[in-house]
Amino acid sequence: SKMTVGQWLDIWLETYLSNVRPYTVLNYTQHINNHIKPTFGKVKLDKLNTHMIQQFYNDLGTAHENKPGLSPKTIKCIHGIFHKALQQAIEIGYLRSNPTTACKLPKVERKEVKSLDNEAIQSFIKAIRGHRFEVIFLVTLCTGLRRGEVCGLTWDSIDLERGTIHVNKQLQQVPGQSGNFRLTPTKNGKSRTITVASFVVDALRQHKVRQTEARLKAGPNWQDEGFVFTDEVGHRLSPNTVYHNYKRIVASIGLPKARLHDLRHTFATVSLHAGDDIKTVQENLGHATAAFTLATYAHVTEEMKQDSANRMDQFIKGVFGA
Repeated sequence: SKMTVGQWLDIWLETYLSNVRPYTVLNYTQHINNHIKPTFGKVKLDKLNTHMIQQFYNDLGTAHENKPGLSPKTIKCIHGIFHKALQQAIEIGYLRSNPTTACKLPKVERKEVKSLDNEAIQSFIKAIRGHRFEVIFLVTLCTGLRRGEVCGLTWDSIDLERGTIHVNKQLQQVPGQSGNFRLTPTKNGKSRTITVASFVVDALRQHKVRQTEARLKAGPNWQDEGFVFTDEVGHRLSPNTVYHNYKRIVASIGLPKARLHDLRHTFATVSLHAGDDIKTVQENLGHATAAFTLATYAHVTEEMKQDSANRMDQFIKGVFGA
């Protein structure tokens, strides 16, 4: 084919991704425009080869002057997009083979999962008491919602009578537009319903009363967007604002390196230690598979296996009087 890579990628984005979520298409477009097109945009599609693509991936991971290289995870994502686009070109006869298939990708290291221990949880709950974001932090800690999911919660997703939260969307930054957020589907595109502890329901009830008072105080200035967590005039909270407030709080209790996402890991860890089965934890967290949940929290399950062995040891000793 005399078609260039850039021309084919434009056709692919416009024609062959109709069944893909809009946010995913935006993500694909950003990676194509920022990385693939600048290097291969003018190259003829049938002149692509594995060697040049491998050099491209290697270069993406290399630091240039003051600019660090891309992470292995990002390179893997770019490779996935490129591979998928070229695979489509094969299916319609523009290419005979996919030159990305034989490329070697940098190993993606699984980051160590960190969660708050019991002492840190107690200190954190004490520190947020009375803070204007107390309830949003409490909900995050006790449900494992992602930052975008908790910031995107609307009252029509919460059933205070049944004590459930229906998670079907998230507040995400528009790619390439810093500070501009919009509601999109959840990370895996699926909704889930979480049953929450009664004290979380009570906290949400009280929060709704305070929000009603704020609405009356704001009068015509109130922006009724339906969000659970808002500023003084009803506008949704920026996930960045929530994050920065969290960082100040954890720094004040001696945990400056704690991330907001650690609250999600804490929920999962506490759930597993409390005896929740892995399928329940997976569904509450919104993971695609239980295998992913098991892999992510392998250290917790290993601890639980050891605890189980210790209990069995004590039982046997009790039975045999050892």
